[in-house]
Amino acid sequence: MTIISRRALIAAATAAPLLSTTALLRAAEPDLSSLSNLTKDAVPIQPAERAARLARAQALMKANGIGAVLIEPGSSMIYFTGIAWGRSERLTAAILPVEGAPCVVTPFFEEPSVRQTLAVPAEVRVWQEDQDPLAVVAGLLRDRKLAGQPVGIEETARFFAFNGLARALPGAKLVSANPVVRGCRMRKSAAEIALMQLATQVTLAAYRWTYDRVERGMTGAEIGALMNAATRALGGAPEFALALIGPAAALPHGSREVIRVADGQVVLMDCGCAVQGYQSDVSRSWVHGRASTAQRRVWDQVARGQQVALAAARNGTPAGAVDDAVRRYYESLGYGPGYRLPGLSHRTGHGIGLDGHEPVNLVHGETTPLAAGMCFSNEPGLYLPGTFGIRLEDCFHMTEAGPRWFSTPPTSIDAPLG
Repeated sequence: MTIISRRALIAAATAAPLLSTTALLRAAEPDLSSLSNLTKDAVPIQPAERAARLARAQALMKANGIGAVLIEPGSSMIYFTGIAWGRSERLTAAILPVEGAPCVVTPFFEEPSVRQTLAVPAEVRVWQEDQDPLAVVAGLLRDRKLAGQPVGIEETARFFAFNGLARALPGAKLVSANPVVRGCRMRKSAAEIALMQLATQVTLAAYRWTYDRVERGMTGAEIGALMNAATRALGGAPEFALALIGPAAALPHGSREVIRVADGQVVLMDCGCAVQGYQSDVSRSWVHGRASTAQRRVWDQVARGQQVALAAARNGTPAGAVDDAVRRYYESLGYGPGYRLPGLSHRTGHGIGLDGHEPVNLVHGETTPLAAGMCFSNEPGLYLPGTFGIRLEDCFHMTEAGPRWFSTPPTSIDAPLG
């Protein structure tokens, strides 16, 4: 619980006369007693699914002529091994071989900690402080008779790992691991989609609780703090809670200027959380007080833009075609052209899963065909510099029958949470 001193309370009230003492206290110490954990029955990814992931990766390695894949800590390491670990100057890496069990290479003194989240059968090789960890990786590949085959490097791996392996294994062909890693991660299983659905439910419940507590004079940071507190009480792990007010809402990722809620101003929120590592991403926009004719018009146009995007999302269709459909619609209204303002200055959506942003994007020129299991945000906002912006964002996943929402978009600026 955050404790706010009397001196801090007086100072804040003096600096922000629009915000009442009661509202300040609510922002600092919100009453969360009406909220309960929605995630207590969440089912984590099971061993059988992790085994299937490795089998799928190995099939893709064979199909693409790759002997092994090197992965640094991050979401891909979690996906394939369960290991939740941070990156530092000391290399920890997972090596997925085309046959056999994975291997984890890690500092000697980190091995017990690394094993705490290791969720698959795997060999663990350690290196001492005076050793080259990439030489240990090279030794593993030689032992597994893989040194002469191409080695895939996961796309987020740092240059020192790539360069170190090239020096430790002269003549090795180092290639992109995208055909393997993306080939597995881009198409979510039913278990993954269930966790993303639960994360979305947490975010929606947190929105409903927060919306009723937004008051005149609040800052975006104070609103975001309320959202995060509600998310935690509901059992989610907050990832972000962006609240943009008035002209700041015309900047998709906000402004450093502190703007306070006032009557007639747009409040644009973009929030997400994780459940068992799988993420949600939901944006809502409304007006504090009475909306103007212009605000209503733009809100309705964005709501229509979401439906245009969903209608364009069909299995086999290039991902970029979804963005193109929205842009054609917005240009017919006089926005743009392209990504120019006023209009939609960013892509229509992004992939989502263990990461809030994953390949591939719903963006002009993206040729990857949509397929069952792929998950995307749908957020074709409209931004009018110096005045306001509107963004509605709901994620969807592709099924064999087409797209299905994780959350149902609202239909009126007067009922922004549906």
